[in-house]
Amino acid sequence: LAVKFAERQRSAHCLLVKEHQVREGADSAHPPRRTLFVLNVPPYCGPDSLSRLFSRCGHVQSVDICDKPGPGEKKDKLTSRFFDHKTVKGFQVAYVVFRKPAAVQAAKALSQEGPLLISTESHPVKTGISKWIASYEASIVDPKELKAEVDAYMQDYDKKMAEEEAKAAKEEGVPDEEGWVKVTRKGRKPGLPRTEAANLRVLEKEKQKRARKELLNFYAWQHRETKREHIAQLRKKFEEDKQRIALMRAQRKFRPY
Repeated sequence: LAVKFAERQRSAHCLLVKEHQVREGADSAHPPRRTLFVLNVPPYCGPDSLSRLFSRCGHVQSVDICDKPGPGEKKDKLTSRFFDHKTVKGFQVAYVVFRKPAAVQAAKALSQEGPLLISTESHPVKTGISKWIASYEASIVDPKELKAEVDAYMQDYDKKMAEEEAKAAKEEGVPDEEGWVKVTRKGRKPGLPRTEAANLRVLEKEKQKRARKELLNFYAWQHRETKREHIAQLRKKFEEDKQRIALMRAQRKFRPY
């Protein structure tokens, strides 16, 4: 399927299209007979451009652009606007899902027509500085929206953890089908989470311990000097012990009566 970015462009770009065929139920997000598989999608061609490009064939239900082909699954909820954003560079693949199967055959027949325009006067595609400015403006985070999304995520997380704890408490001490009882780390006195003050005390103790610890025998000459001092102290102690033993022998007197 030949496409051109704009009317002034001389050379055309080719999109490779075919009907998406998979086993029944293997790809729930891209149903067979209603999905058009598109290869060689240029980076400037987004979901809106593809939807407008194939809308002449029939009602476009959804457009999914990926970096490589793969099985798709239905998404239960929308992805995050602020996290887990992956920028895909280079040419991509797309799955165009129509409402009716006849639209797929009509889209395949578009190859007999002339090049289709991706950017028109009524629907221009931003490029260059205007695209960079739009990308920068979209990257600016609204604190209220970010806080709302984080709060919603934490509520879902707390709810999930509460359900898991309730399930674990319900199954505690209950044998399974084979008669085994699951043992957890939770004891009679489960440990309480550390407070900020406790964490500060632990950090202060570690800091004092590191301050008292000296770097000994780092160099070779320090190691030799330490050995010499140790040997000198042993010799000095040996001489003192010899003198003490000689003095004790001299003071000892044999008095049988």
